Amino acid sequence: MFKQIFSSALFAGLAAGLISALLQFWLVTPLLLEGEEYETGAKSHFAGVLIVEGEDQKPVEIEEEPAPPTSEVLARHGMTVAMNMIVFTGFALVLVAGFATATTAGHVITAKSGILWGLAGFIAIQLAPAAGLYPELPGTPAEDVYLRQMWWITTVIATIVGLALIAFGNRLHWMALGALFLAAPHIIGAPHLEFYAGVAPPELSALFVSRTLAVACATWAVLGGVAGAIWHRQTI
Repeated sequence: MFKQIFSSALFAGLAAGLISALLQFWLVTPLLLEGEEYETGAKSHFAGVLIVEGEDQKPVEIEEEPAPPTSEVLARHGMTVAMNMIVFTGFALVLVAGFATATTAGHVITAKSGILWGLAGFIAIQLAPAAGLYPELPGTPAEDVYLRQMWWITTVIATIVGLALIAFGNRLHWMALGALFLAAPHIIGAPHLEFYAGVAPPELSALFVSRTLAVACATWAVLGGVAGAIWHRQTI
């Protein structure tokens, strides 16, 4: 059983990590790099063009910082690929452990059902926490990191329990309890500052949030589908 769990998780984690990295390079990394320019002051939200009063009005161009060396860019991208593979392999181990538990209870895991498991993982790990603590661009002020970590962990655990009760509970009261678990962290509320002070344009921040969640959703679907397909092949 351990060998089956490990092999399914390893292949699924590597595949999902690679897909995640590629999608991030395409959709997310450019936004992060632009966000860093606002964080360092290379760009300003309100100073794209400065008009000087007088008869001869001329735009004042903001000097751009030189591009980082190629070696630094490659190292950064390589670290992104490696971290994605490591992180999603860890997620895959937890997901496949769930497969094993469900199989013991008589449920059949396939590629299609694996995708549903993957989407449930996306909801628990990223979508539900993002409803309170959304992905943030560099330079965005935030509440104390310890408080945010505690709320995030609590939300993830509560969401997993809630989804499990709704999916596998055979009584209405179990489903109602599951819904309560899903709602509880958001009723309590995530820790936030009492003001907004982001340095990047809100349009850029909104695009970053939507793309980050879209990439995560696609990656978790791949993770669950690949893991489910390998698990099903090994159990038939």
